[in-house]
Amino acid sequence: MINQIIQKLQDFAEYDFPVPNVTSYLSSLKLNESILKKYHLTEDSTYTRNLIHKETDFEIMIICWPPMASAPIHGHEGEKCWARVQTGKLKICNYEQVSADPLRLNKIQEFNCEPGFLDGPADIHSVENLSDEFASSLHVYAKPYDACDIYDIEKGKVERKQLKFHSINGIIC
Repeated sequence: MINQIIQKLQDFAEYDFPVPNVTSYLSSLKLNESILKKYHLTEDSTYTRNLIHKETDFEIMIICWPPMASAPIHGHEGEKCWARVQTGKLKICNYEQVSADPLRLNKIQEFNCEPGFLDGPADIHSVENLSDEFASSLHVYAKPYDACDIYDIEKGKVERKQLKFHSINGIIC
């Protein structure tokens, strides 16, 4: 099944990931959790980024969210990305930048998401697990990147953060 997803994303890459087509495909994707179990590597204190597949045009990962974990407001480098809730419940907030100096963001959407919910493509967003159970989300990023902007509203600035994987292909880094 993972190979079928990779092949379909390779097909989409040839057309620069047409948003309606990719969104429709990821929304209707029937994924058996046993297929993804290998990539559900967790930590109790922080969310984990678990890489399933990466190539020049895209990457696929599972992010595992322990209870009450969150990702700060962050950007996606202007690339197309989708996040699909696989297990548990997540809160996703999408933002638009109103100004850079001083930093001002406007929350444009807030979703309380259950399995099957698909967000994207998102530009600036935050993700939180507000429950006392683990949650997971499947992420597809067109044109992978190794760093992203973190929007710190309290400090009024944007900081650059290097991104790392907790695991690659089911093996802890």
